[in-house]
This record gives sequence, C-alpha cells and structure tokens, in this order.
Amino acid sequence: MTNGKLWQAIVDTTRRALAQGAIHPIDTRAVVVEERDIPFVVRVAESLRRKRDGTANAKARANPFLPPEPELTVGPVGDTHVAVLNKFNVVAHHLLVVTRRFEHQEQLLTEADFVALWRCLADFPSLGFYNGGRIAGASQPHKHLQVVPLPLSIGGGLFPLETVFDAAMAGAHGQSRTALPFRHAIARLSCTDDIGQDARRALAAYRDMLDATGIGCVGEDGTERQGMPYNLLATRQWLFLAPRSAEAAHGISINALGYAGSLFVPEAAALDAVRATGPLRLLASVSLPR
Repeated sequence: MTNGKLWQAIVDTTRRALAQGAIHPIDTRAVVVEERDIPFVVRVAESLRRKRDGTANAKARANPFLPPEPELTVGPVGDTHVAVLNKFNVVAHHLLVVTRRFEHQEQLLTEADFVALWRCLADFPSLGFYNGGRIAGASQPHKHLQVVPLPLSIGGGLFPLETVFDAAMAGAHGQSRTALPFRHAIARLSCTDDIGQDARRALAAYRDMLDATGIGCVGEDGTERQGMPYNLLATRQWLFLAPRSAEAAHGISINALGYAGSLFVPEAAALDAVRATGPLRLLASVSLPR
C-alpha cells in the first residue's frame, strides 16, 4: 500500500464508500481569517445533523476500529496498522492510520507508529497529525494517527502557517523562536529513501520534544503514557508539537489541524467568535504559555 498505490486505494475506496452511503462528508464553506498576515482557513459547517445521528449510532459500538467498517477500510499499512477513511470528513480523503491491536490513544507514539505514518506521508503530498487525548481533540480512545492531503490553504501555499514553520526551520532544533504565543517545539528532520531510518529519527525527535515542552511521560499499566494532552503535526521534513490545556475555547473545539492554521466551526456564530478573538489568541487559550 505504498509507492503511489495508497493514494489510488484511498480514491477508489472513497468512491465506493460514497456510493454505498458509508461515508458522510460534512459540507462546509471555507473562509479566510487573517491575523499577523497568517491566512487561517476556517471551515464553517453547513449541517452537522448527519454527523450527530451517526455519532449516536457509533456509540453502540464499543470500538469502531476493532474491526473497522469494511466499506471504509483502505488496506494495511505494514503489519501493525491499517488505513481507514474518516467516516465524517471535513477535508476530502481524510485518512486514519489505526493500530491493528488496541493501544490507548494516550500511550506514547512508537517506532511502529512513525514507520506507518512515514509510509503514508511518502506516498502522496500530505500532512500527518495526532491528537494526544480527548482534550487534544481525540474522539476515540483506540490509537489512531491521521493524514490529510495537501494543500490545506486557499490561494497558494501548502497550509496557512507554512511561512511561520519555514522561518522556524532556519533556527535551532527544539523550542522555536517563532512569534507563536504559546508553548511549542519544532524539529527539523532529514528525508531519505530509507523510511525506517527516517521514522527512527522522527521518534527520537518526538521524545526530545516531549521533554522540551514539559509533557514528559508517565507509566501506567506497564505502558508509557503522555504526561499531558498534546497535538502533533508531521511531514517528512519536520515535526511540530504543542501541549494542550483545554479542548475548546469560545465553544470551538480545536484539534491538531488548528496549529497548521485550519479551523473547523459548527455554525456561523462561531465564525464571528474566531474573528473577534483572533485565531492565534484562540490557539493560545487552549495551549500553555511559552
């Protein structure tokens, strides 16, 4: 499911799932809200009724990933993970990379997780992300990484905070010198043809970033778990990590894509709140101070 085959499988599975009514894209309109010359993209839902109905039905299943719905299953990603379509997607071709066996979402990411993620990122232009815990936006306790196609921006660029991250890449590893008003870390990565080696380097950087931001880890039931909620963004060139203090602000839930500059709001009134507060201040209110 790599070397270009994954993307085609995603497209084919999406087409079949739509025809079968197994996937329910959330209709949105995209609005640009600028702050400090950063063109944040805010996607406003036209209707969430189908998602609410589907979520209620999904609660009847103890774990929707064991097994995942056959109509949504794209295929294996190595021996440890499986690729599954997001049933209620805001961004088209939104992929979940799920562990085959149950691991808790608050367990630290492993080498196998990074290898699976890197296989996906190497297949098509994309952004990986992880919501470390419910407060960070995770909707399921079964460990799942996520991948969305790029670009996410409107009118140019790959994602709204791209220029901010590019500037940070010119600086040192670890706590970045960006003007972002909350605690975070950015690590520059090397990108080679050896996915396993690159994934191991990413894992080492990730562990360093957990320490640099004060997240750390705790032992529980014989596993390593995160010391606090956090969000992670990933490409094969860099990692971004930010600890979380709250799940929402002004009634707006934020997950990892918010730190890339992509926000989702359930109604037009929430868009007014984003404009009034400012996207960066909104992110700061769910993060930790620098």
